[in-house]
Amino acid sequence: MQEQVSSSALDLAGPELSTLGKPARDGTLTRTTVIGVGGLAAVGAAGLGLAAGGIVTDPVALSGGMFALLAAGGAALAGRISSLQASGRGRTDGERAMLASAFQAGTVGRMITGRDGRVVQVNAAFRHLAGGAGKDELESFRLRFDHDPEMAAGIGRLVDAALRGDAASAELAFEPGRPWFLVQVMPLADADPAAGIPSSGERLVKWVVEDITERKLAEQQLRDEQANLSDFMGSAPIGFYSVDQDGRFLYANATLAKWLGCAPADLVGSQVRLHDVLAEPLPGPSAAHSPFPGSESHGDVTMKGLGGRRFQASIVQTVVASGDGRSLRTRSVVRDLTPEREWREALHLSEQRFQSFFEEAPIGIALIDEGGRLAECNQAFLTMVGRPLRSIMGCPLAELFSAGERSTVVARLEQIKSGSDMIAPFEVNLRAQGRDKKMAQLYARRMAGGSGSGDAGPGSGSGMILHFIDLTEQKSLEAQFAQSQKMQAIGQLAGGVAHDFNNLLTAMIGFCDLLLLRHKPGDQSFSDIMQIKQNANRAANLVRQLLAFSRQQTLQPRVLNITDVLAELSNLLRRLIGENIELKMTHGRDLGLIKVDQGQLEQVIINLAVNARDAMAGGGRLTIQTSNVSTDGPTRREHEEMPPGEYVAIEVSDTGIGIPKENLARIFEPFFSTKEVGSGTGLGLSTVYGIVRQTGGFIFVDSAPGEGAKFTIYLPRHQSAKAAGVTAEAESEARERSAGDLTGTGTILLVEDEDAVRVFSARALRNKGYQVLEARSGEAALSLLNSESNRVDLLVSDVVMPHMDGPTLIRHVRDKRPEMKVIFISGYTEDKFRDQIDAGEHIHFLPKPFSLKQLAGKVKEVLRDG
Repeated sequence: MQEQVSSSALDLAGPELSTLGKPARDGTLTRTTVIGVGGLAAVGAAGLGLAAGGIVTDPVALSGGMFALLAAGGAALAGRISSLQASGRGRTDGERAMLASAFQAGTVGRMITGRDGRVVQVNAAFRHLAGGAGKDELESFRLRFDHDPEMAAGIGRLVDAALRGDAASAELAFEPGRPWFLVQVMPLADADPAAGIPSSGERLVKWVVEDITERKLAEQQLRDEQANLSDFMGSAPIGFYSVDQDGRFLYANATLAKWLGCAPADLVGSQVRLHDVLAEPLPGPSAAHSPFPGSESHGDVTMKGLGGRRFQASIVQTVVASGDGRSLRTRSVVRDLTPEREWREALHLSEQRFQSFFEEAPIGIALIDEGGRLAECNQAFLTMVGRPLRSIMGCPLAELFSAGERSTVVARLEQIKSGSDMIAPFEVNLRAQGRDKKMAQLYARRMAGGSGSGDAGPGSGSGMILHFIDLTEQKSLEAQFAQSQKMQAIGQLAGGVAHDFNNLLTAMIGFCDLLLLRHKPGDQSFSDIMQIKQNANRAANLVRQLLAFSRQQTLQPRVLNITDVLAELSNLLRRLIGENIELKMTHGRDLGLIKVDQGQLEQVIINLAVNARDAMAGGGRLTIQTSNVSTDGPTRREHEEMPPGEYVAIEVSDTGIGIPKENLARIFEPFFSTKEVGSGTGLGLSTVYGIVRQTGGFIFVDSAPGEGAKFTIYLPRHQSAKAAGVTAEAESEARERSAGDLTGTGTILLVEDEDAVRVFSARALRNKGYQVLEARSGEAALSLLNSESNRVDLLVSDVVMPHMDGPTLIRHVRDKRPEMKVIFISGYTEDKFRDQIDAGEHIHFLPKPFSLKQLAGKVKEVLRDG
């Protein structure tokens, strides 16, 4: 029974094939139909199914070897079938065995089931896939896909199709990823009793399972390669696109879409055409609306994005036919020129910046070739040597140095060129044409590499590069600074000399006053004593000028009459300018008063007079003229602007050589001088300018070569001039009235290390009624205070004394007598000791030299006011 069922199953395995040997009523074979496409060999070669007399051949079910065998022996098998038709004989047992063996052979799994799912026939390959023999192969096969819901649903759909008798197929995997199988379900035709084929009594279904893992892997690899290619094309740094003959985008990568401000989907399959992204559509039709008609073309265009951005692009494209040959499309590559142009612009700007650094550098830069010739230089170097470029280009560098040091400089440069000296700079003297020599500091470096061509141009890498720092001005400043230091030293010396002279003059003037107390007018000695006192007073004026020169004089502005100041200064000016220069003074009428420091004002006049004297070496005339000036509007000269107002003008003019125009703007600069080295510091006019401006005034200069110079000083008129004059006059009268009675009472401690000054002062005060205790030092004064502390009413002390000076003495005195009244006397300025005493300390000051009346008057004033 099993063999009959199996044979029936084999006979019905291929419903697509005709029956072989269909019996007639007389039991003979009357009709044989073989379905094939061009014979069995052609069927085997094309991979189509063939059935003949129950023989099943299925390219899906056949293994590769069997499929080849059938293709090769198809003609012989057809002949065998033809012979069976002709003989009219039925199948033999051997033939049935051969067909059964063919069903079992191969790696393709085969199974025949009933519509109800019962297994009718199964081969070894399917049984292996189902998990072994002795089991329900269909159920076991289905359970192998339960690991994944998607796979389980797929096998379920095939089982349902088999139960319905429908054909179906699915690609399923036992495990995630592999192996993969193509599972097919095909219904088989039932037996046909009318045709003489015995029926099994059931409807059958054929299952075919083929391993397609290799194909799936190949497909996955192909998909991965396509994805990689797509990623490469999409994210490439250049743009790709393809358009058809109507300009519609068939492809656009992400890079091009990004440049156009959109996504690829906004171009492909949209209404956007190629000419929509061209800033200037080209007139006339062309293939694919391309700006480059023809099979191959390239060029630069301006593209515009969908958002309006415009950029320059270079396009290379080929126009090709589509696969069907009926239309054209392009293969186009786009390169955005914006980065390249930006890079070129940046490079151009960098080159310009470097050139600007080279040309506009404040130091001289020169490039020399390997032969020591000048190859290139900047403007600063040309300025230093004072020559045009054409006159020195290509000439030996040694010619630009002074003759005395030319060989030394060349030897030093050779050492640097050989690599033995690469760091230390050295000083050189440049031979500036038509001018004084220029001193410079030279930094020389060998340019690395070198082509040996002798070209030392930028980037050539040969020769040497030289940097010249102009030291001319610095050396001049150093010389002027040294001169200024010498003048400062002279000023300090003058201050020290003035201090000593003041002590001597104090004694001289003081003892003259004591003598005059005994020798009245008419006495034979009176005139002699007055001569001594007058000359001492003149010496005091000279010492005051020394203190003003050394800036060690107490400077306090007060209301002055400029006429009186100039009259007192005239004698000193005449001695300064010499006998070969005439001094002429012209005073204006009703001059207003000014509020300045007399010492500063005198210094201004003296400095201007000295400059005028130096400008008139062969003699001339110095004129000083004063006047009142009223301005209604601002007066502007050079960079100065004088506001409107009331001024007192002082004009100092000479008949000297004058000042060149190029120097007029610089004459008030510190250390600027047109005199020979050693003849001036360049500080005189800068000091004049500073004093005038500090006072609130202005100074202007008018001059021309050969026409002399005129300096005009404008000092603001004192607003309360009349009231100040009245007040000053009243104070003067009060002082004169008080000077008539200089006597007083009280005990005075006099501290002075200079014996002559101390003896004169003590006698003068005793003559006025005071009791005087004398001390030669600060220590002696403290000792007297400790014993006579209750008796001392006033302390008069010198400032500068050995061991213990005046300020230190006062600090010790304040510890015991905080209310003690103090008068400091000194040949130095008040500023010298003010910073040495405590803030808020009330100290009176009497400068040396002083007369008997000045000393007695100051003492009485302090005792009375206290």
